[in-house]
Amino acid sequence: MKAIWSLTGVLLFASVALGQADVKPTPAEARITQARGAIEKHPDYYQAYNDLALALARRARETGEPSHYDQAEEALKSSFRLQPDNFEGRKVQCWLLLGKHEFEKARELARELNRRAPDDVLVYGFLADANTELGDYPEAEAAAQWMLDLRPGNIPGLTRAAYLRELHGDVEGALELMRMAHDQTDPGELEDRAWLLTQIGHLHLVSGRQREAESALTEALHLFPRYHYALGALGTLRMEQKRWAEAVELLETRYAVAPHPENLYPLAEALERAGRSREARKAFRTFERQAVRESKGNDNANRELIFYYIEHANEPVRALRLAERESARRQDVYTLDAYAWALQANGRYREAQSQIERVLKAGARHPLFQSHASAIAAGLAQRASR
Repeated sequence: MKAIWSLTGVLLFASVALGQADVKPTPAEARITQARGAIEKHPDYYQAYNDLALALARRARETGEPSHYDQAEEALKSSFRLQPDNFEGRKVQCWLLLGKHEFEKARELARELNRRAPDDVLVYGFLADANTELGDYPEAEAAAQWMLDLRPGNIPGLTRAAYLRELHGDVEGALELMRMAHDQTDPGELEDRAWLLTQIGHLHLVSGRQREAESALTEALHLFPRYHYALGALGTLRMEQKRWAEAVELLETRYAVAPHPENLYPLAEALERAGRSREARKAFRTFERQAVRESKGNDNANRELIFYYIEHANEPVRALRLAERESARRQDVYTLDAYAWALQANGRYREAQSQIERVLKAGARHPLFQSHASAIAAGLAQRASR
């Protein structure tokens, strides 16, 4: 399962969630138990199946384990058998589509739900998520604004607005909104708070404030031990600090918790930087095998696979073929950046520049975008001087 690092699954239900004071079981596990208990007592009550599906979807985010989505879909089938097309069930269905990276289907369903209930805040959240992932930022912004207009200061609206601000280069504004969301979150919502702290740590990292990033990420791991998102972000911080051995340890733990190819790729790079060449080669080979196997699905590691083909396998043609296919599916800045990088790797600098300009036009300050833009410009200049 692709990490829900970007936007999908961002505190969708935080403002309506139940409180939970204990560390164990996790909030999602507790809700699963509650929902199953309710089903046992009232097997003909459709909402209990919706609650179970939602709890399983939350568990998928806690663990990175996609099989929870399959279980959630089974629960929804029971709900719809009892009450066909019930609205709350359809909302959970939309979240599942987002979690499985079926963004186009999720947007279509969210639009349908929005027509049925134009004042439902969370449906606007689904619209914001799907459009962000597909690269339709104006529509995503409109949806996020609706969330905040309908219910000022609501947590799901704040997190979406924060993510969009970051995409447009307003990192400090994004940080302010994420802090507001964190301060409003129920102390018992440990995973939600850990997620928000991970985002705060990430934003500090983007701004070059490593000490603040480490503090936030360490707190996230204290709240929710072995949290895969926080482990990944802290691993990235260690890579920037060139503390390769620690980066390897963190990314190994993350991959053990959430064994997905997109999590293996940075581990392979860390192993390589740490001088553990044999292990790095083995990790890269495993990554390629796993990533190719899922590359035609919606939830894939195609962006990492494109970079792997260019930077480690010397296969630019395969990279470009994959980038063309992925960019036909979605036009978000991360996909466009990978497409631009694949074009330059094949010597198509002018087309690469056109794509990277679309990325930069959004305003994102990701260091990789700037690095790629500089390299593409240098390639163009070199070609012009011949």
